[in-house]
Amino acid sequence: MRQQTLASQRSFEKYGRKSRRELFLDEMERVVPWGELESLVKAHYATAGNGRRPVGLSIMLRTYFLQQWFNLSDPGVEEALYDSASLRRFAGVDLGRSPAPDETTICRFRHLLEKHELGGAMLDAVNHHLDTRGIRIATGTIVDATILHAPSSTKNAKQERDPEMHQTRKGKQWYFGLKAHIGVDSKTGIVHSVCTSAASVADKHMLPDLLHGEERKVWGDGGYQGQTEAIRRPRRRPRT
Repeated sequence: MRQQTLASQRSFEKYGRKSRRELFLDEMERVVPWGELESLVKAHYATAGNGRRPVGLSIMLRTYFLQQWFNLSDPGVEEALYDSASLRRFAGVDLGRSPAPDETTICRFRHLLEKHELGGAMLDAVNHHLDTRGIRIATGTIVDATILHAPSSTKNAKQERDPEMHQTRKGKQWYFGLKAHIGVDSKTGIVHSVCTSAASVADKHMLPDLLHGEERKVWGDGGYQGQTEAIRRPRRRPRT
């Protein structure tokens, strides 16, 4: 085991307790099959060569999950890693040895997963891992969508915005980025379905991709109104 530097150690206060965030991360450390997920991505991830050494796959994978769990943009998760010791410990970032992944590296890793359609494969692996431990998803589904922000500036090497990102309006505020659509089991709170779209795509259009087919009930906000017929149609069964 690699020795940690002083930068990665906890402070020397006499009193303290774990926050809800730390308890959540401890639970994710236990239940997510990290080794299996790394194996899925490893074949597509860059290896060390003559140039700059790539950030470790374990760090990038955990950073990606942190970004999804806490709804952080690429620059947002980079900043959070510098700001939060608990997030650094979870991701394996030791500032005494190397910096946290920058927003460009984080963006490239996300595009790598999208290019090889690894997001769905990782979700299937997690659900199968939980299923083998007796945690089954077969009650109801809560559906929701969240906007993931992306830099709207064109002050970059290509002098253009990310072509996969789009603009949308929510209330009186405009946003630029993509939208993550999520299906959550109503009993266990486990995410069983995730898909993405441009931020301008209406929530209701992604509903069929969020249902596993064995729901007794479906909950959602006003963005899913009028979709009773879509909910009643036969859906895909969970992949294993």
